[in-house]
Amino acid sequence: MMLEKTVRMNALFDFYQPLLTLKQQKYMELYFLDDFSLGEISETFDVSRQAVYDNIRRTEAMLEEYEEKLGLYQKYKERTKRYRQLRKYAEESSPSPGLMKTIDALEKLEEEGTK
Repeated sequence: MMLEKTVRMNALFDFYQPLLTLKQQKYMELYFLDDFSLGEISETFDVSRQAVYDNIRRTEAMLEEYEEKLGLYQKYKERTKRYRQLRKYAEESSPSPGLMKTIDALEKLEEEGTK
């Protein structure tokens, strides 16, 4: 369960990071990406563990709210699923090189869009 939550938070963070304050971004990076403990983050920023915890929980709620309203992560997952289906179908159908290049280009655009 914790791994699923971490993966989801990392994905939401990728999509909505620009909407967060610099402090929110840093706390989320340290906690979810760099696996810092609340104590380590609190020492780094010279604040209480409770302050870090509260900030992270509020930020998680914000990310979930952004996703609920905008759905960027869900749309990304759906597009990725469709690209896989398209690639599988194309590979099974003796595809033309042009079709495979187009699928490759679409997948590359998708990857770049999440960075």
